[in-house]
Amino acid sequence: MPYKFPLTSGNVTRFFVVFNLVLFLALGAMVHNSVNAWMTEKRYAMTDLARAMQKRIDASRFATWQIYENLATSAAGSSPNSNLQETRLRPDVYYLEKTRRKTEALIFGSHDGSTLDMTMRMSNYLDTLWGAENPTWSMYFLNGQDNSLIMISTLPLKDMATRYKESAINTLVDSRRAEMLQQANALDERESFSPLRHFAWQNDHYFTLRTTFNQPGHLATVVAFDLPVNDLIPRNMPLENFQLRQDATQTSTTATTSDDTSSESTHVALVNPNLEIAASLPSTSLQLVYRVPLTILALDTLHNLMWPLLINLVLFLLSIAGITLLRQQSLRPNENQSAELDSLRMLNEEIVASLPVGLLVYDFATNRTLLSNKIAEHLLPHLNLQKIINMSDQHQGVLQATINNEVYEIRHARSVLSPHTQLFMMRDQDRELLVNKKLQKAQQVLDRNHQMRQQLMHNLGHALNRPLQSMVKQLVQLSQRDDDESVLDLLDESQGLARLVDDIVLLNRLEAHDWSPDASVFNLQDMLDEIALESLPLLRRKGLALVVNNHLANDEMRFGDRRALRKVLTTLMHYSLTTTRWGKISLEIKTTEDKPNQVLLQLVDTGSGLSVDELANVDFPYLGETTQDRFGQASGMAFFLCKQLCKQMGGQLEIIAKPDIGTRYNIQLPLALEQQGEQEEKLLEGVTALVDIAVEDVHKIVCRHLENWGAKCLTSDERLTGQDHDVLVTDDPARLNGWALLLAGDEMGHHALNDQQFRVNFNLSNALLDALLALIEKQLSHDLLEESREDEEATPLMSGGYFQLFTETVPPDVKRLYTEAAEKDYPSLAQTAHRLKGVFAMLNLGSGKLLCEALEQHIKVCDDLTIKNTTSEIDAYVSQLLQQGNQ
Repeated sequence: MPYKFPLTSGNVTRFFVVFNLVLFLALGAMVHNSVNAWMTEKRYAMTDLARAMQKRIDASRFATWQIYENLATSAAGSSPNSNLQETRLRPDVYYLEKTRRKTEALIFGSHDGSTLDMTMRMSNYLDTLWGAENPTWSMYFLNGQDNSLIMISTLPLKDMATRYKESAINTLVDSRRAEMLQQANALDERESFSPLRHFAWQNDHYFTLRTTFNQPGHLATVVAFDLPVNDLIPRNMPLENFQLRQDATQTSTTATTSDDTSSESTHVALVNPNLEIAASLPSTSLQLVYRVPLTILALDTLHNLMWPLLINLVLFLLSIAGITLLRQQSLRPNENQSAELDSLRMLNEEIVASLPVGLLVYDFATNRTLLSNKIAEHLLPHLNLQKIINMSDQHQGVLQATINNEVYEIRHARSVLSPHTQLFMMRDQDRELLVNKKLQKAQQVLDRNHQMRQQLMHNLGHALNRPLQSMVKQLVQLSQRDDDESVLDLLDESQGLARLVDDIVLLNRLEAHDWSPDASVFNLQDMLDEIALESLPLLRRKGLALVVNNHLANDEMRFGDRRALRKVLTTLMHYSLTTTRWGKISLEIKTTEDKPNQVLLQLVDTGSGLSVDELANVDFPYLGETTQDRFGQASGMAFFLCKQLCKQMGGQLEIIAKPDIGTRYNIQLPLALEQQGEQEEKLLEGVTALVDIAVEDVHKIVCRHLENWGAKCLTSDERLTGQDHDVLVTDDPARLNGWALLLAGDEMGHHALNDQQFRVNFNLSNALLDALLALIEKQLSHDLLEESREDEEATPLMSGGYFQLFTETVPPDVKRLYTEAAEKDYPSLAQTAHRLKGVFAMLNLGSGKLLCEALEQHIKVCDDLTIKNTTSEIDAYVSQLLQQGNQ
């Protein structure tokens, strides 16, 4: 078996201690490696810096010997150059004029021409030596012959001595003269070095190399070089931390140039509170020291190891938190866990005590009761548990026993965890039989009550239905004779009461399963007309608009329960009228191409929407408060009744409501399409209707009706110039002209405005068809009368000599009418119409005169559509007269 790590308190503590120890060791090794790498880098940098300074010192030694041996000696033995010029800047301060300006030279003290020539030679030599260098270089020559001091530097000495840095130059020269005189008086010191110095006004660091040359009979000559170090020191090593001092451990041995010797020439020492890294200059007695404060070293190390240190700190905190939580929650149960165990034990005892059966848990190994309730304790003295176990093994763990003339069912089971623990359950069979009898009697009483309630509601509904229907009929007759508002309110209340009684009776039949769909063949459009006509009174009183958009054919027959469908639509329509205060209500009927027998009815209103309580009435009636307006309150059982009816018909009802936007009722029902024979000719075959309707929905509805009846629909945009029409259909009273229908949504059918115009409700397809047929019938009668009258009027024209005059003047003017109407030249159009009217009046043609007068009226209001229609009628009238004259 694999070894399992025991999760004890000691093992967990040891694991976390070892983990933290390893964590700190890794952290220490990381810090040690970081500091060691830093010190190694600095040591190599110091070695390179010492090597560069040594090369600079060697170059300066060579330049010193060159200046003294070659330049100074040759200048002293030669004749002075008379072309040299000098400028006296101050007393005892002279400036050497020269062409090359890399270096400038100053002479301090009295001197002769040879000193001036020697200064020029040394300046030219240093121009060549320092020509490619950028730092500031300076050379001082203390002449032992005349005790003058020569200063040659890359600084602008002339400008500094005359204007800007006069005091700085004086201080610098005085200090150098004192040092060089002190060097000359020291007989045992031929070469010396100064510590690192700083030009405060130029931020340069340098040190001075002084070399003494003794001459018999004269003062010693001293040559000093200021050697810069700014360009040698790396940028990451501050100049302030460097120090140049005497090396006490320096021996006279010659240093090699190997890497091992160079690395050994540096050493690290801890000088509190600094860390010193020293590098020896092999050919000198100097030692270059780099001092780093320990605090700076610590901060630099922390900065470099910031992320590893943070990770180690997080791991350490996580380990501390982990061991704390693990010890508290898993290893050492606390008082809260003990209290929880006590509460669980008490809950267990309470559950066992409240069981309706006897429960006994017995341990045969120790012969003691582990768990029991009062029922088991009462029966335990009368039971032989061992015998029960033996008998239950033969009867699948279930047996019956009689105790005190009471029959008990005893169930026995063995514990899976402890084989000596047995479980017994005792159930009183007599009490259970008694309870079952009581439940059966209660169910019988409940069923009888339901039956009595259903019978009561059925009889009550039939008893109330007849007087209510009689009262509603009388109120309808009274409202038709009198327009009193109180009568209309009373009519609405009575109709609402009748609907409520009808809903109660129908819902009672649905609950009693006494209702089933009565399917038959019916016309869906006729039913929609009935619903729209029934809703019109309340729509007119509330000022709402209704749009019934039936995408199906008008003569289409469907198979289904007409009464149930009408009930659903009227109930939802009345509910929608109650919740809608302004706007419109739309009822749309359509099918899909893949499911022609599935009809989708969609009722949409622009009301206040439905609350959550109202939507709860879909699942059960009167669960929530319903909407109420000044005409009545919506029924609380409407949604539940409609849902049950749709379910019985094999469909479904879906209600989608949005606050302050409206409600959408989606009804999907299976209504099979009945096959019909093809009609040979439709009712309005050959009729052309000009449709001029502003509302798009109404325009589509009317065009669909007209096309289903066989009529041809023209719009003002599609109509060609000169194309004739039979009927004008419009919703604008201002555009009524000739034979026309005026559409309205609040008309109770249709009625005649005059002999040639009707007002009709576009939602009622039967009323629209009846109005069209009546209008066409009148139009045919009028056309017969007009033909006979025109024949009588045309007789004088044909009998006299005016026909030639008519043919020469009238047709050109008719063409001019078309041209001027297209150009919208209303003044010229009015003149042409007036001229035609005069011709018709002279020839005694009354119909033509009336048409011209109507055209003049339309020209005054600039009605382009009516102008085109009237012009077409005049053209047709003139063409008819010309045909009669040619016969």
